[in-house]
Amino acid sequence: MSSITLSREQRLSLLAAACPDELIEVADRCLARTDDFSVVVSPQVGCISAQVREPIMKERFLLADVLGCRAEVELNGVRGWAMRLGDDRAAVLAMAVLDAAAAAGPELADGIDELCGRVAERIRLAEAQEWDELAATVVEFEEL
Repeated sequence: MSSITLSREQRLSLLAAACPDELIEVADRCLARTDDFSVVVSPQVGCISAQVREPIMKERFLLADVLGCRAEVELNGVRGWAMRLGDDRAAVLAMAVLDAAAAAGPELADGIDELCGRVAERIRLAEAQEWDELAATVVEFEEL
């Protein structure tokens, strides 16, 4: 994963799926490299309306309200932002630190790409396992 350049959206998507302990560990390493850090918006928990698009008519509808947490930080003059499902304030703060560190430069971003790579691999394996479980239910039709 480190040889692939991730967009901010891709990185944040992967970090949102990371385990809180992983986020905090990597964020602590990033913070140890700088003294220029401040919390702009402390972690806030609230409800977010989950909207989906129906596949046939392509119409959007509200599926449910979900619990989410967001935070914003500044690291070496660079702002970082994060939002995660759930109410884990420490994890969302760590995720915001990693967003800022990735934008601030490689001297602060130690371990972020490796974490994203591990998360991407876990997602890939989980999806492959799900498809393996579904394969037994596939109905194949013969052509006439």
